[in-house]
Amino acid sequence: MKKRTALFLAFVMSASIFFGCGVKSEQESETIETRKETDETADQIEAIGDINVDKGIFDVTLTIPADFAGDVTQEELDETAKENGYQSATLNSDGSVTYVMTKAQHKEMLSGIKESIDQTLNEMVGSEDYPNITAITANEDFTVFTVTTKNDEPDFAESLAVVGFYMYGGMYAVFSGDEVDNIHVDFINADTGEIISSADSSEMGE
Repeated sequence: MKKRTALFLAFVMSASIFFGCGVKSEQESETIETRKETDETADQIEAIGDINVDKGIFDVTLTIPADFAGDVTQEELDETAKENGYQSATLNSDGSVTYVMTKAQHKEMLSGIKESIDQTLNEMVGSEDYPNITAITANEDFTVFTVTTKNDEPDFAESLAVVGFYMYGGMYAVFSGDEVDNIHVDFINADTGEIISSADSSEMGE
């Protein structure tokens, strides 16, 4: 597989940092941390929506807003385009970046994003932060996540991770160019197989 662009790796890394954050022992610290991380992730999800994907007959045009394009030069973009075989990578006057690639290359990019998301989900299972999670699965477009846990109800860390799942689903959707109205998360008890909790991104903030 060709070298992935720093573009979507930055998204994957930001979501990975969210999942990897430690859980505070004091209730007050937990509350502050929850509010802070939820607000920050909500802002990231909103900003992700500024990405524009235009699917033509033969190619795909992907425009990334300046906030996520970062401090990049045209020379670096030319190198990225060359390494990945993209038709072009242009630094716009407003700081945004526009990539033009074939549909096959866009499909390969989505495959790379999917691989990175799946890897991070796998690393969550049984980790120090999520010791009771035994499995995490998602459908092909990351609009439905199923988390299997030994807990009778999601603990603090698991509940906090829900917003991260929303971020992954939203990230994949905008890069694919598809509109997604909702991302659904189910928690299932490992012993009974019953759904113990559910959450929907469409209800976030209600």
